[in-house]
Amino acid sequence: MDTLIVGGGTAGCVLAARLSEDPCHTVCLLEAGPVWATAARMPSALLDATRMPIDAGAPWLRTYPVTLAMDEAGHAIDGNIVRGSVLGGSGAVNGSYFVRATAADFAAWSRELGRSTTWTFDSVLPVYQRLERDLDFGDRPGHGRTGPMPVHRPAEPVPLSLEFAAACTASNIPAIADLNALPGSGPANGFGPVPCNIEDGMRVSTGSAYLLPVMFRPNLTVAGGMRVTRIRFHGTRAVGVDYVRDGESGTAWADRIVVCAGAIESASLLQRSGIGPARHLRALDIPVLHSAPVGAGFTDHLEIGIDYRLGREIPMPNAVALEYVSILDDIELRPYTVSFTPGDYRLGVALMRPHSTGVLRLRSTDPAAPPFIEHRYLSAEHDRIRLTDAAAAAIELLRRIPSARVRNPLPDAAGSDANMWLRANLATSQHLSGTCRMGTADDERAVVDERCAVYGVIGLSVVDLSIVPVALSRGPQATTVLIAERAAEFLAA
Repeated sequence: MDTLIVGGGTAGCVLAARLSEDPCHTVCLLEAGPVWATAARMPSALLDATRMPIDAGAPWLRTYPVTLAMDEAGHAIDGNIVRGSVLGGSGAVNGSYFVRATAADFAAWSRELGRSTTWTFDSVLPVYQRLERDLDFGDRPGHGRTGPMPVHRPAEPVPLSLEFAAACTASNIPAIADLNALPGSGPANGFGPVPCNIEDGMRVSTGSAYLLPVMFRPNLTVAGGMRVTRIRFHGTRAVGVDYVRDGESGTAWADRIVVCAGAIESASLLQRSGIGPARHLRALDIPVLHSAPVGAGFTDHLEIGIDYRLGREIPMPNAVALEYVSILDDIELRPYTVSFTPGDYRLGVALMRPHSTGVLRLRSTDPAAPPFIEHRYLSAEHDRIRLTDAAAAAIELLRRIPSARVRNPLPDAAGSDANMWLRANLATSQHLSGTCRMGTADDERAVVDERCAVYGVIGLSVVDLSIVPVALSRGPQATTVLIAERAAEFLAA
């Protein structure tokens, strides 16, 4: 094979489809989860946009234990996160939120790369346009109307979403019709409907939008049930991967390896293959091929859940999990349409640019063993202060909804009481990124260069959310598609 892609998730499906457009270029994609030949064969749970198919034991999920934070007594606050292990990856099982990262995000990203213009907003805007088929604003400047990914805002929001919107209006929060609009074309802060990768009520992942329509190509091979265990090298050149399928081991060879396994599995695979923190790898008896800060300093959007109950019943038809959001600089307020416990609803308060960073390390050399994942949420004082203030504002907003009663009010006292409350109501957005962060050659935090190539070796790239060097101000799905589209340009050059 010319190119072997590890992982058929959001990024891997895009990359396989784009690189195989050249009939002379052979592409092989290996996916750990199930693969279907057509969208018609996919389970209905993966297609229904009003359902998040993340039930325990689902064959298209992988669950990871994590430590979210430490309480004030030094005890771990543990939890679990899930990832889609299926063609389309987490984009095939998530809430279909498809909001672009901001121009400020790309400015921060570009500052990490010195004078490079590869990841400026002006450079990536044509890529955002190319990937989308905006069913609402496709004719407006800065949008696309012919791309693979449909983008659609809720046409008939459920009553709970409408009540949230009315509360925002009553609080003098401006309305934003298009959260993906060009900078300067509307208010930066406000509330609005969530752009979703949905068409005709169906969730559309990159698996169904990019890859399944081109599965017939003779130069493209897609195999499911392939757990890649290690990257093989000849000297410092990547030449293949070892895998396990149905209990049988094998090796696949290629001129170039591209890892698209997601922020957790990409970092784990690099470490198992000898690319990572040297001291940690030696402790596990893994020969060190290249010492690199893989897994260090990742970010995720921490979230506080404010539960409330309505004093009256309102109709709740099926809907996507999140129809509206309110954006207040680095805070996103999320009025979920699903009930987490009978009779209760939740307003999520997410910190989108946290200062706290986490670490991911191998637990063992066993590919089936989940890595240690420590988010280290709330370790930065900035995050504690910002979330406390945002939670107070969110509760005040809920008071604008008739008969809403908050179930877990913020303590009146500041300091330790507020910190205990934050930890008691702590959750994660499951947007882990930056485990193989991008940077310049002299940046001691960097794992890949601006074109996604791994430093210290030849013929190996990482293309997924793990490369993002800064915390994104919006959910990551649209930007993950962008990353893969941009990387396809680099790899096809």
